[in-house]
Amino acid sequence: MRVFQNSGIYPAYQPFLKDLTKNAATFDDAVLAFLSDRYGAAHILKPVLEHDPICFFTNGNDEHTQRLWARDQGLKSDTPLDEILLAQIEHHNTEIFYNSDPMRYGDLFLKRLPGCVRRTVAWRAAPSDGGQFLTHDIIVNNFPTILEGYRARGVRAEYFAPAHDPEMNFYAAQTDRPIDVLFVGGYSRHHKNRAKMLELVAAMRNEWNIVMHLDRGRLTKLAETPLGWIGPLAKHRRSVNIRAVATDAIFGRELLTAIGNSKIVVNGAVDMAGPDRGNMRVWEALGCGAALVTDAGRYPDEMIENLHFRTYATPTDAVNCIRNMIDNPAERLKVAETGHKLIAERYSKAFQWNRFQEIVA
Repeated sequence: MRVFQNSGIYPAYQPFLKDLTKNAATFDDAVLAFLSDRYGAAHILKPVLEHDPICFFTNGNDEHTQRLWARDQGLKSDTPLDEILLAQIEHHNTEIFYNSDPMRYGDLFLKRLPGCVRRTVAWRAAPSDGGQFLTHDIIVNNFPTILEGYRARGVRAEYFAPAHDPEMNFYAAQTDRPIDVLFVGGYSRHHKNRAKMLELVAAMRNEWNIVMHLDRGRLTKLAETPLGWIGPLAKHRRSVNIRAVATDAIFGRELLTAIGNSKIVVNGAVDMAGPDRGNMRVWEALGCGAALVTDAGRYPDEMIENLHFRTYATPTDAVNCIRNMIDNPAERLKVAETGHKLIAERYSKAFQWNRFQEIVA
């Protein structure tokens, strides 16, 4: 079974990846540099991480790396990225096209796939009204409510979860964790529940060592310059407490290092998430051995509240839960160890790959 995994790069990560691959002489060198950084590794299939030739991996929107492949294959320097991706699929003689970027490479792209492709699978874990990608044979994610929505639209949808990256075990083994509370993710006043929780946690900055790696939007960046202190941009400026603990967004191994240096990772779903829980921060926090404090909701059946992590119902609950864990280090360590054991054993890369093969069989 020849699998082609097409992923996509989050815009804020592109400058980091550009620096990682700036000295890459070939496409293979650039892909290796990307895989070594472990960005999104929970979603990358086991044979890709093990460099098995049955699988071909690329980030279809990574122009620099894609043009390295095109150059080596003699394609014109101005070949569109979708044409490069199609050429890669044909060159690989792909049988299964696993597409983690279906909003960019959707139904119109699928119509152009070469005849060797016998099955198409899309990962899409967000509400997608208006998304033109439903002609994929199968849509997968780990959110049952979203899956039911796809099924209601006549699409085959299957439960498929991220997996523990074994590289995280190095970070999980760290015992010196100087950061008390870590948050990594987006901050927007549009997501009121998360924003309120972060505000209350940041207000404890004089008592705890709190670090928040926040991905700021364009308007927030402008609002926090001298030009933004007055006028309509002022509403986009973050509070004094948030700005005091905030630093730049991080990805890849920098993210794993930060979690490995943290006692507690606080997590919060965005407002549109619905009742299901299980975003990437859950896998990363448990995988790197931090104690996870996360919002209440429906987690995968094997993930048990108060055993593998702690949950909060309100922003005030979140602060109280964090305080309890900081004041009771033995309890915190037990939760962290139990959570890591679950994620490493139940959500292994081998289990994920076996599940993928079941889905596409």
